[in-house]
This record gives sequence, structure tokens and C-alpha cells, in this order.
Amino acid sequence: MIEGDGKEAIIIDPGMYYQEEKENLQGFIHQHQLKPVRLINTHCHLDHVFGNAFVYREYGLQPEYHVLDEPTMALAPKSAELYGIPGFDPSPEVLKYLESEQTIKLGNNSFEIRFCPGHAPGHIVLINHEQKIVIGGDVLFKGSIGRTDLPGGNYDQLIESIKSQLFDLQDDFVVYSGHGEETTIGYEKKHNPFLR
Repeated sequence: MIEGDGKEAIIIDPGMYYQEEKENLQGFIHQHQLKPVRLINTHCHLDHVFGNAFVYREYGLQPEYHVLDEPTMALAPKSAELYGIPGFDPSPEVLKYLESEQTIKLGNNSFEIRFCPGHAPGHIVLINHEQKIVIGGDVLFKGSIGRTDLPGGNYDQLIESIKSQLFDLQDDFVVYSGHGEETTIGYEKKHNPFLR
């Protein structure tokens, strides 16, 4: 979740499956007196959309994501069944599609959308240039990259996305990934074995 200078907030990739996870989100929002105003999916794999229906019920927000990930979203219920995950709550319909080079405003903050396919066909990342942060989804991890063996994945495309869309940023940009600890662009340029 990202929050602006006021109390508005954007929920990103609510991967909440268990009740405890949903209660944690509710508790955080209540504790900080936030008002969620948008729901954004960097991509539509199961573990990033589990909570879309919950967020819709609780806060009235429909998801926004890239049009090329519509097939990924459509596949989500079948994927849950395939992986033996019971009780998948289908996502509400998309509110609107996000495109590369659009800007998302939140208070005095702005986030540039960049298109980074490879892990998923319609993967996007959000970049705040003033605070030097990247909301990276599953594109780049500390010492690793997103997997490309899922439907729509493409290894060469992912490597190109990282090099062209992230590695043009300054080394001190902090990357917040969908899994694991944060990293920086400079660290990954120097140490990531997939990107040397």
C-alpha cells in the first residue's frame, strides 16, 4: 500500500488469502485512518489478486491493471483449481486499464507507470522519481528475477524489460518487490547473476 500526504491510499497487489491477512490490512487502514481510493494490480497472477474481491467488498474499489494481463486474470479461477487452492474469490471486473507512461497521482506524490512484461504479459511497475522508489511487483528481486515458466512468461522479454525500464534509473532507487526484501537498482546491476 502507498499513501499520500493526506489520508488517501492506494492498495497494490492485495495477495490476501487467509482471514488473518485480511484483518491485518483492515487494521493497518483503521490504525492510520486511511481512505483507500484505488486498487492496482502490477499483474494478475493468483498471489497478487487473491484479495481483490475483499477490497471491493470492504472499500468499493475495482482493480486497475494493464489490458495485456486480462487473460491472466481470466485464468485465475482455473489456476486456483489447478493448484488445489479452495475458495478462490473471483476478482471484480476491471475499472480501467493502465498504460505505460501514464502518471498516477496520490496527494503530492506521482508514480510513473512503466510496462515491464516477461513475468506476466501485462506487468507494470510504478516509479516515484522524487522519493526514488520502485513498486516492482514480480519483475526484479534481490539477487533474482521473476519466474518465466508460467503462462505468458518470457525470459528474454523479462531481461529486456529490466534493462530498458529499470536500469536507466539511478543506482539509489529502492525497489520494493512483491516478495522478499527490498533492494536497490545499483545493487542489482552489480550483483544480480541474471543481469550481468
